[in-house]
Amino acid sequence: MPPPVPPSRASIAGVAVVAGVAGRGPLAVPRGASYPSGREDDPVSDPTLDQLFDFFWRDYSRTTPDAPRIHALLGARGERVVNDHVAFRTYDLTPVGVDALAEVFLARGYRDSGEYRFEEKKLRARSFQHPEPGRPHVFVSELLTGQFSADLQRIVRGLVAQVPAGRPAVEHFTQLPTWAPVAHADYLRLREESEYAAWLAAFGIRVNHFTVSVNALSTFDSLEALNAFLVANGFRLNTSGGEVKGTPAQLLEQSSILASRIPWTFAGGETQVIPGCYYEFARRYPDPATGALYSGFIARSADKIFESTDSRL
Repeated sequence: MPPPVPPSRASIAGVAVVAGVAGRGPLAVPRGASYPSGREDDPVSDPTLDQLFDFFWRDYSRTTPDAPRIHALLGARGERVVNDHVAFRTYDLTPVGVDALAEVFLARGYRDSGEYRFEEKKLRARSFQHPEPGRPHVFVSELLTGQFSADLQRIVRGLVAQVPAGRPAVEHFTQLPTWAPVAHADYLRLREESEYAAWLAAFGIRVNHFTVSVNALSTFDSLEALNAFLVANGFRLNTSGGEVKGTPAQLLEQSSILASRIPWTFAGGETQVIPGCYYEFARRYPDPATGALYSGFIARSADKIFESTDSRL
């Protein structure tokens, strides 16, 4: 299997160790996760991109048991897995709205690359691209809570009110859990109106998915071939809108597996099995206007990719 490469440089390595900062330990990891040393040190106050993405990958691997298995299967074919983009979910409330989270990436060299609206799901999103080759794209979406019922807004505001005011925005990512476990009854109530709202209430602000760059794979000549390989190895694809979302004419094709169902702890110590995070796969095509690979996203395709965490699928 090829040697691991830091995930922040686009290549994802499930065994990457988070680097320390002079005089400090590695970034803190969520409860229940640990470094090989078993340490869970205080978080670095101003992590570099490398440290931040290593942290994202380690937390994501904990909530996405399918991800290490897919890595092993691809590695067995000699593939070097490259990360196309990472995605996050949040609510449109202070201090955790998409514009606040965006500052974490803008302050580390990223630039805006697009803005998107999802009318049916009542979401707004922004995407970001780094000028340094090899850095993954970032996609951050937020739920427009004011378009939902007073009951949903009450539950969500109660969660966001637990986030300390005035803390550095990067700590919205590194200080997990984002809020205390939500009551399972509230989770179910949110799910009646929005699967997105319910997922976010349960998991907080963390990576929703990583994405394998199909362009970087050498043993698959199409996204359809990769999908067939995944199905043959027992993974269930998100078929909402078709197994492949997007077309070469749109310059982006995407697919995803359905989210891993994992035991998750709710208020009062109650444990339920719910959809966690998922793995996406993207193939980009050259943009005739620039000659470079298309760097944006297709709203209609992303709308269907969101459903990878839908409990009804």
